[in-house]
Amino acid sequence: MIHNDVLRRLRYALTINDTAAISIFKLANYDMEIDYLHAVMKREGEEGYLPCRDKIIGLFLDGLIIKNRGRQEGQEPKVLGPKERLSNNEVMRKIRIAMSYKDEDMIHALQLADFRISKSELSAFFRKPDHRNFKPAGDQVVRNLLQGMVKKHRPDSTVSHRNAKPDDRKPSSGKPNEIKPAKKKGTTHSPKTEKGELNSRHTNAVRESSKQANTSVWGTLPSKKR
Repeated sequence: MIHNDVLRRLRYALTINDTAAISIFKLANYDMEIDYLHAVMKREGEEGYLPCRDKIIGLFLDGLIIKNRGRQEGQEPKVLGPKERLSNNEVMRKIRIAMSYKDEDMIHALQLADFRISKSELSAFFRKPDHRNFKPAGDQVVRNLLQGMVKKHRPDSTVSHRNAKPDDRKPSSGKPNEIKPAKKKGTTHSPKTEKGELNSRHTNAVRESSKQANTSVWGTLPSKKR
């Protein structure tokens, strides 16, 4: 699987903003430049796109492990050489360690993405390559694991996207949509009251959206420097 996709989907699943991403790389002793980070976050074909090297995704996952599990004394993250590759199996293993996932957690995450796998099949991905029961992990497994993580850690975002109508996904024109309250027999509504209620709901929605945008599974993230 393309490492750009892994980095992008993992960041989305765990709500990791640029500031937090750079701090995670720092934990792995790597000074990530914001311009390069933005370049590897792009999709193929987009202007300014750069491929995410095996070294980079490896350092990010190692930094994520240190962030969640702490640094092990006398053990530093391994920096991959130019010809060394990080396989799908190793990507899954590092995610598992970073998130403290057990077999049941990974199976559950895959099930959230409608991907069924047995415990023995999952275990085969984490065997040593020379083990007779070792099985290389395909892109589909990694892709579904990341999708399952999105549904696990950001259930509100996946539900709202799934329930959204086609018009709801279009960029906002900047003008508020006209909302007409339903009329009920035997009741009257004051225009002032209705307007006040709508403004209150809008304000609360904006506050909640802003709060979610700057939070992650680790809590509140530092604000991005301008």
